[in-house]
Amino acid sequence: MNKLNVYDEILSALKYKKLHMTLIDPAAQPVSRSVEIAEKSDRAGTDFFLIGGSTGITSSLMDKTINEIKKKTDKRIIIFPGSSAMVSRYADAIYYMVLMNSNNIEYVMGHHVKSSILLKSMGIETIPMGYLIFEPGMTVGKVGNAKLIRRDDEVTALSYALAAEFFGYKMLYLESGSGSPTYISENVIKRLKKEIKIPLIVGGGIRTCETARKIIDAGADVIVTGTLLEKSNNVYTDLKNIINAI
Repeated sequence: MNKLNVYDEILSALKYKKLHMTLIDPAAQPVSRSVEIAEKSDRAGTDFFLIGGSTGITSSLMDKTINEIKKKTDKRIIIFPGSSAMVSRYADAIYYMVLMNSNNIEYVMGHHVKSSILLKSMGIETIPMGYLIFEPGMTVGKVGNAKLIRRDDEVTALSYALAAEFFGYKMLYLESGSGSPTYISENVIKRLKKEIKIPLIVGGGIRTCETARKIIDAGADVIVTGTLLEKSNNVYTDLKNIINAI
C-alpha cells in the first residue's frame, strides 16, 4: 500500500480525532536537546513534528536536527520555515506559509520565490498555508513586520480566513507568538470554524490542559506547542497532560 502524503495523512487523522503538533526550534537549544524533546513528545502521543521557527537557522542545522530526530521517531516531520534558507531534503513536507498580515513583501511572496526552485529539485511536498499573527505577536510578529490582529477581532480574522480559503490554501494557522502570555480568543476560533472548511491550526500561549481544551472545544483542528517544551523539565508529563486534554 502506498504511503499517504503528509497533507492527506493529516486529513485522514482529522476524521477521527483532533491533532497535536510539536514545534521544535533548532536554534533554541543544542541538537541533543531537540532530539530529547522529540523522543519524549513521540512517547507522549504527539501526531506530527514541526521543525523551524527562528530566522537564523541554517539548512545544515535543519539537516542535522531532522536526521537525528528521525533516528528516534517514525512520525512525519514538516518544516515550519522562518525564511527561504530554512529547507531540508530530509523533511517529509514543508508548510508553504504566506504571512497574510505582514507589511513586508518578503513574507508574503519573496521567500517563497527564492526557495521554489530548490524545493522543486528536492521533491519536498509543499502544503500551501495561510498564516495569521495575532496580538501580542511576540518575536514572530516583529520579525514578520505583522499588522497584528486583536485576539478578539472576529471580523478581521474572518476576512483573512475567507481570503485564505478563496486563494486555495489548504490550511490556516492562527498564531499569537511563541511564548505569548495570552492565546487567541475562543470566539474568534468559533467564528472561523463556522465559516471556513479548511483545517484550522492554533498556536501560541498554550501552556495548560485547560487552555488546550478551550481551544479544541472552540473548534481548532490542531494545536501546536513549542515554547512550553523548550522550558519544561518534564517534557513527557507536561505534553501527555495536554494531549490527554484534547
